[in-house]
Amino acid sequence: MKLIAASWRRFSLAVLTILLVVSSFAVFTPSAAAETHQVKLGSDKGMLAFEPAKLTIKPGDTIEWVNNKVPPHNVVFDAAKNPSKSADLAKSLSHKQLLMSPGQTQTTTFPADAPAGEYTFYCEPHRGAGMVGKITVEG
Repeated sequence: MKLIAASWRRFSLAVLTILLVVSSFAVFTPSAAAETHQVKLGSDKGMLAFEPAKLTIKPGDTIEWVNNKVPPHNVVFDAAKNPSKSADLAKSLSHKQLLMSPGQTQTTTFPADAPAGEYTFYCEPHRGAGMVGKITVEG
């Protein structure tokens, strides 16, 4: 009887261990890897524009802003033109510091819980010239 009880205990422990290992993969495996997208500040042709001016991303993705042509540039998100109308969110996504040299970069990572919708951003020195862009965050 002791032999059967010991065998049963070992078998139960083995099954429990296998279940724990398998379930840990299900819990800790990311659903999708975040991507990094590049946006140029100033077009290759020297226009005062973001390239691309429109981009669709997922929450958790990162934007790499690359100073390209006709500096100085920066990236400011419009607090009134984001899905939550949040000034704090707009400020956390923005880079007000001017990039002066071609090739300089800054990054913005959208939070994993960023509300889906359209976010408008602009370059402060060139906003009047139409240097405005949009990022759509998918739900």
